[in-house]
Amino acid sequence: MLPSIEIAAKPAKPAKAVKPTRRAKPTQAAEAAEAAEAAQGHALGGAAPAGAGEHTVALLAFDGISPFHLSVPCMVFGDDLARLGVPRYRLLLCAETPGSVRTMSGFNIEVEHDLSALALADTVIVPAWPDPEQRPPQALLAALCAAHVRGARIVGLCLGAFVLAEAGLLDGRVASTHWVWSDDFARKYPRVKLDRKVLYVDDGDILTSAGTAAAIDCCLHLLRRDHGAEVANKIARRMVVAPHRHGGQAQYIEQPLPLAARADQLSDTLDWAAANLAQPHTLDLLAARAAMSRRNFTRRFKQSTGTTVAQWLLNHRLGAAQRLLETSDVAIDRIAEQIGFGSTASLRQHFSAAYTLSPAAYRKQYRR
Repeated sequence: MLPSIEIAAKPAKPAKAVKPTRRAKPTQAAEAAEAAEAAQGHALGGAAPAGAGEHTVALLAFDGISPFHLSVPCMVFGDDLARLGVPRYRLLLCAETPGSVRTMSGFNIEVEHDLSALALADTVIVPAWPDPEQRPPQALLAALCAAHVRGARIVGLCLGAFVLAEAGLLDGRVASTHWVWSDDFARKYPRVKLDRKVLYVDDGDILTSAGTAAAIDCCLHLLRRDHGAEVANKIARRMVVAPHRHGGQAQYIEQPLPLAARADQLSDTLDWAAANLAQPHTLDLLAARAAMSRRNFTRRFKQSTGTTVAQWLLNHRLGAAQRLLETSDVAIDRIAEQIGFGSTASLRQHFSAAYTLSPAAYRKQYRR
């Protein structure tokens, strides 16, 4: 029996009031939150009214922001998804004060919307905060809390997790951030259950990611949640990135593979295994195919992928299940056989643990 996935997307939790923490005075937080919620009734300057069923993403910008971290959500959620048969997102770039915002690379960007955009957003994304030692403005923290209470999905990419933690939104939750700053994060926010190793954490209505490339993984995961694996994979291919790295995968590879020939053997073996998921891939058989000892194969596999053989196989089998459920009429029991789960019960168990939906329910929800 394959192990269950380490980090699984959980259903959105009911909105709950965010209690003020010691990092903000209750009266100030309450007043600012009320002001942010009141902004929902005001028109956004220059913003077109949201269409029926349109999903609005508010992307925050601030002085010193990394252009790369700002560009990642723009590339994923700014794509014309209508070409793929699904509604496109309405992307709003906003800041505490609209106008010119200085990036860490020395050039400026123009931001049209202020924090009132958060009152209209279905998803709010906070990219990497430039300095974890610098406390975010109280107005920003209050606007995030108000958006969360209203039911918006909140995302902190890389050091953006510091902003969510400062707002008190991560208290009692599992979260991720860049491994370089993990000690600082754990010391500063002891109420947060920091997972130092994973690429991203999906806690339903709040998501956090590790650094740099993990922000891409997290955004593609959100796209996968909203529109299914096939659409997410197509966007990933356009970006020339891995279609799916599961959240439970390690943040970074500790050492490079020292021998190119061995690296090629390992790569060839993994390509073959991914193309032949129906076969019973055991550690010994894969090691033999790569012409390595069991111990050497295990070590090099972990260095190359950041995860275990069992978890890697499970992730690939689940991804194959998603694609078949979305794009084919193959019976579920046949899918289980084709991708190596062996039985419908095994597929159902692992699929439900990963996506909180049975294969049948997933097919019904995502088939177009």
